[in-house]
Amino acid sequence: MNLTATLLIQSVVFLYFVWFCAKYIWPPLRTAMRERQTAIASGLAAAEEADKRLAQAKSGAEAELAKAKEEAAAILEQARQRAAQMVESAKNEAREEGERLKEAARSEIQQEINRAKESLRGQVAVLAVRGAEKVLGESVDATKHAQILNRLAAEL
Repeated sequence: MNLTATLLIQSVVFLYFVWFCAKYIWPPLRTAMRERQTAIASGLAAAEEADKRLAQAKSGAEAELAKAKEEAAAILEQARQRAAQMVESAKNEAREEGERLKEAARSEIQQEINRAKESLRGQVAVLAVRGAEKVLGESVDATKHAQILNRLAAEL
């Protein structure tokens, strides 16, 4: 076979191969490549959208965290104020109780003083009557004795 015929047949086969590829192989490949390109583009767009949402979520979370910190600080401050108020209230109640106890003690002391005065009055009256008996040299009867004691107690 000669070289020209071989080249001519190979050229015809090559052209047939190119036409076959262009007609039946390239359209599905192009379609697959376009679909792949579209899928990649939509994946990138979704990734960008997810990044935006993540950034928004982070900023929202930071805002919520700041808000929660502020609320916690406010609650702590209220608790501190309430504790101080309770301590102050307890101090006031203790002072009032102390004053009541002092007043009760003063009242009791005053009653003891009055009892002691009454007892002393009675003893002084008895001593006075005894002294009067000795001075008079005679005994005073019980009714006169009670009258004298009552008068003497009233005078004292």
